Amino acid sequence: MTDSLVTLDVRPILRAGGEPFPEIMQALAKLESGQGLRLLATFKPEPLFSVMRNRGFTHCEKELGEGDWEVIFKPEGAAAAAIRPAL
Repeated sequence: MTDSLVTLDVRPILRAGGEPFPEIMQALAKLESGQGLRLLATFKPEPLFSVMRNRGFTHCEKELGEGDWEVIFKPEGAAAAAIRPAL
């Protein structure tokens, strides 16, 4: 299992008035086992949080300034393993 992130910047799509959900789902489908998704958006994409949770991902978000947000989605198993104490 890798601990890498694939970055998807949907800010240009959003600024042009588009809907980035299809691109997000395409990026999600291309993730390899253990990979996470680093999403850059022009707002905090709260509706996406439950969609991703239902697909087995946890998230953490950070405001970058000027309305931009970075959200890291990690597979639940990888996130749980990262916080599990070593035996």
